[in-house]
Amino acid sequence: MLNEFAYEQKPHEECGVFGICSPDASVNVAYASYNGLLAQQHRGQESCGIVTNDRGVFSSSKSMGLVTEAFDQQVLDSLLGQMACAHVRYSTAGASVRENAQPLVMRYIKGTIAIAHNGNLTNAYELHEELIQKGCIFQTTIDTEAIAYIIAQQRVTSSSIEEAVIRTLPYLRGSYSLVVMSPQKLIAARDPNGFRPLVIGRIGERTYVFASETCALDACGATFVRDVEPGEVVMADRDGLHVVQKPTGRHKSLCVFEYIYFARPDSVIDGINVYEARKRAGCLLWKQKPVDADVVIGVPESGIDAAIGYAETSGIPYQKGIVKNSYIGRTFIKPTQGEREKSVRLKLNLIPHAFRGKRVVLLDDSIVRGTTCARLVSVLRDAGAKEVHLRISSPPFRWPCYYGTDIPDKDCLIACQHTVEEIGKMSGADSIDYLRVENLAPMLGVEGGFCDACFTGHYPAPIPNVSVADKMYDYTKPIQRVK
Repeated sequence: MLNEFAYEQKPHEECGVFGICSPDASVNVAYASYNGLLAQQHRGQESCGIVTNDRGVFSSSKSMGLVTEAFDQQVLDSLLGQMACAHVRYSTAGASVRENAQPLVMRYIKGTIAIAHNGNLTNAYELHEELIQKGCIFQTTIDTEAIAYIIAQQRVTSSSIEEAVIRTLPYLRGSYSLVVMSPQKLIAARDPNGFRPLVIGRIGERTYVFASETCALDACGATFVRDVEPGEVVMADRDGLHVVQKPTGRHKSLCVFEYIYFARPDSVIDGINVYEARKRAGCLLWKQKPVDADVVIGVPESGIDAAIGYAETSGIPYQKGIVKNSYIGRTFIKPTQGEREKSVRLKLNLIPHAFRGKRVVLLDDSIVRGTTCARLVSVLRDAGAKEVHLRISSPPFRWPCYYGTDIPDKDCLIACQHTVEEIGKMSGADSIDYLRVENLAPMLGVEGGFCDACFTGHYPAPIPNVSVADKMYDYTKPIQRVK
């Protein structure tokens, strides 16, 4: 049914990080990292990597593609150590090539470090140009390499690796959740706004884990300890967990789209249950604009949670009307549009019996360009839906994001070119409604503490000017100019 349906290109999120430090010989850090990456595969499917540390000897395995494709038992058995740093990637800065796979390993005058980064530096272009002028030779096109170079420079005059990391952070603008591994220490740092999530877990009494989401802690057998606070730097070594820089106390600005779409529904981020937040979005959509209908269905995956909330509040029965093939990766993470369209032909299919002859409320999490929602409404009608009422569990995208979410420029956003009423007519739906901006806080159950710049244009941290923003994603240009 959906073979002709080119699935909506969703906003892209950059990656997921994982780190583990274990003096306990019974904990296999490579397998724990593998399980942690599997749990966070939704955060990036372009490439993945694990770097282990065996008393200062680093071993690395990185590959393009999925975690299950990159690591087999032989590879994992070869990754020995008491610490590990791991990463899954979707690129918003830097090309989709193996050289850009993380964690990034750097050997320098003080030894070796590995670094995994989730986020996007808004001053990456300036940092890159400055470092080139100082003689740095870049091997990748990712902003993470600039972070690694600055840490290496700061380490020369610092008494410890954690001091070097702390001295590096003031150079960085934008979003970053970092895991940095040295021969003896594992460090986690979160930007002062807390744009991207980062959590701490524990296995037993001596093993500490850092990850982007709590679902990764569950996957490796760790219990949740707490979130890394915005601006905080924590360190794990054989003596335990240490706070090496206290939180800044700045107003938290976690990306609200983590709750709407990016995070797994079984994760808890900054104390907020993702699944419950999505259900509340559906509840609020019903209260905003009730409609007479016979059935509620959701677009897999994150649209389903909102659909359940909508159904529970409205009393309209929920039905599974669209089936997703779980063995096909997230379509939006495929590097090219052609690959995305090929994947979706295998990914989604309709169950016409669930809605034939009925008035349907269709829940989805977002509309970016708008072409797909029209196709979906059309195929639902062709499959027998009497009416289709479209409900979107986020406000309209009106502004680009510079903090690690690949929301395109305003020219590509349908909500910047058309009113909600016009979008509804273009989609062919009988009615349309977006979650209102003022309902984001009730959806989360908190007042403030999140970034909604892609909906409002209210950026909580400096953004690059247009000319820099255009350049910062292609570092090969300044490299080619340097003689």
